[in-house]
Amino acid sequence: MLTTNPYDDDKLREECGIFGVSATDGAAALIALGLHALQHRGQEAAGITTFDGHHFHTHRAMGHVAGNFDRDDVIRSLPGTVACGHVRYSTSGETALRNVQPLYAELSTGGFAVAHNGNISNAMRLRKELVRRGSIFQSTSDTETIIHLVATSNYRTLLDRFIDALKQVEGAYSLIVMTPEGMIACRDPLGIRPLVMGKLGDAVIFASETVALDVVGATFVRAVEPGELVIVQGSDVRSIRPFAPMAARPCIFEWVYFSRPDSI
Repeated sequence: MLTTNPYDDDKLREECGIFGVSATDGAAALIALGLHALQHRGQEAAGITTFDGHHFHTHRAMGHVAGNFDRDDVIRSLPGTVACGHVRYSTSGETALRNVQPLYAELSTGGFAVAHNGNISNAMRLRKELVRRGSIFQSTSDTETIIHLVATSNYRTLLDRFIDALKQVEGAYSLIVMTPEGMIACRDPLGIRPLVMGKLGDAVIFASETVALDVVGATFVRAVEPGELVIVQGSDVRSIRPFAPMAARPCIFEWVYFSRPDSI
């Protein structure tokens, strides 16, 4: 039974892992490999979404990456040169497939998929207001709050809608957003959760930790800065900073608990 109860106690743990790749053949296989390296950040469920130039394709499953994404038929069902993936670990509440990411939505501006690592601290308040205005939630994930903020934004372009949505949320987030035009990666203005960028040939890769870059043979380029959005469209990579500068406050537990010791 689906619920729109803003006080549903299903919360995402902050040690989820995200991985995204743009502009390379066999993107789904690379995502699966990258998620293997991030398995320690979430053992409950995993998901991959791809875009083949015309359609989005998604496979989400409970359990580990191995056993769900090491099958040829699953990888073949995820064609495309752009992809993002997520490993999930929830701390309480129900364990359900509807909460497994990436989450996908279709708007008049086109479809998009979101993979999120973090916790939106004002999600309950935003959710109550969105429900009051007519939004219907399909999951109990705070990530869906971002999707509804994007859907109800008055801005025209998807990028502007995302910026508008992110200016309304509080808390920790590193996001990979996949669109028909490419990919958007961003960190919250405090830089609480990590996100790094790498290169594999002409492909641009984003990951929660550098170990995921290492396992696919990618070169570490740099960390995505707090409050930065990196937009990838084909071979074009650009950066914008739509938020007021703030002193970074990265979570110390990333270094002593969440992250693998061989991550940079």
